Amino acid sequence: MLVARALVLRDLGARRLDVAAAVDVLDAALTERRWWVEQWPEGAAFVAGQLAQDVQDRLLDAGVGRWPSCESCADEEPHELRIEPELGPDPQWVCEKTGRPVAPLGAL
Repeated sequence: MLVARALVLRDLGARRLDVAAAVDVLDAALTERRWWVEQWPEGAAFVAGQLAQDVQDRLLDAGVGRWPSCESCADEEPHELRIEPELGPDPQWVCEKTGRPVAPLGAL
């Protein structure tokens, strides 16, 4: 679980969003995912991607905006990166417009 937290925190920092409010969102999502892993231990391999999606959704709901935004499509209207696979090992950030892989989780 701490590795998953570190990966998401690294990506928050890469986009200068490693501020207290965002870290609080991350830690709240982590607490909920601990319960999820307790209920489904086989899901531990998928928790990093799930945690990233949780933080992404909560930051949008909190009015922070889209995180992380895609910086590889300079000519496009603003859009975000999404985690793929949605439930699987080795999550990576993928451009939601083009479907192109941008970076593994934790490597923005």
